Amino acid sequence: MNTTQVEKHLSLLGMKCQDKVTGLKGVIVNIGFDLYGCVQAIVHPGLSADGKPQETIWFDISRLEITSKKSVMERPNFEYGYIAEGRKGPSEKPLESKY
Repeated sequence: MNTTQVEKHLSLLGMKCQDKVTGLKGVIVNIGFDLYGCVQAIVHPGLSADGKPQETIWFDISRLEITSKKSVMERPNFEYGYIAEGRKGPSEKPLESKY
């Protein structure tokens, strides 16, 4: 099966990564394709020491080193079904959400 570049980029969702420039570590929670040709990822670094969510940051994907072999959770199916058709809102929070 041939994988398109878009599918390859989407496969980064949920992967742990580290920014090559700043060393920031986190999980890729969003992939964006902009009008100017940039492919970027939002990286969520997790919770702070006091349990509060840290700020998410956009990075060009070329700056990111993938540090995990599999996604931290199952990815949505963007190819078929109600999610692909735009008929699903945000997913439910995990049972043990720290928010």
